[in-house]
Amino acid sequence: MPALFPRWSDTAFRIGLGAVAVSLLVLVVGPMIYVRTPYITGQFFAFDQPVQFDHRHHVQDDGIDCRFCHDGVDKGKRAGVPPTERCMGCHAQVWRSSVMLEPLRRSFYSGQPISWNRVHQLPDFVYFDHSIHVAKGVGCASCHGRVDEMAVVYQSAPLTMGWCLACHRSPEANLRPRAEITNMEWRQTDPAQGRELAREYDVRPPTNCTGCHR
Repeated sequence: MPALFPRWSDTAFRIGLGAVAVSLLVLVVGPMIYVRTPYITGQFFAFDQPVQFDHRHHVQDDGIDCRFCHDGVDKGKRAGVPPTERCMGCHAQVWRSSVMLEPLRRSFYSGQPISWNRVHQLPDFVYFDHSIHVAKGVGCASCHGRVDEMAVVYQSAPLTMGWCLACHRSPEANLRPRAEITNMEWRQTDPAQGRELAREYDVRPPTNCTGCHR
């Protein structure tokens, strides 16, 4: 009696089962990987701004401290952006006729604030307070990277939940003396220093859901 199925049917069946298993794996794992890519997290993407602002010049050449412009960083949830009046405090005298600064002058004389494009954007369901991180010794560069070397600011960190939790579980490597918070060039050279700062500043970051999702 001839065989009901040809000899290659077993091989085809195994290949089919393998293809189904791989497809299911891709359907489950694929989206998990995709949402962690820079395309979704926004990492490394720069945004055009209404006024061209070069942090390299303002920080490295002029020596302006981060807190001069972002004066809310050690006081509350948001770091804030400088009002037009603060920018004009310098630019009423420096580059007064620059075409590049026309949007700044227009904002100053009209009273309409400049609509800056936000670079670091967390979801609405995530609670984040800048001031507590600054108070506990987390420097600007730990999250924002070397902004002093950026012609156009971009998001240097993924800002994913896993990235945040990694720091909350082992914060010592990202701690520095409070006097060095805005020093972009400061580097921790001894792990013991991080552990000592964690004790001194009583660093106990939450790792439970309600710590960031309220």
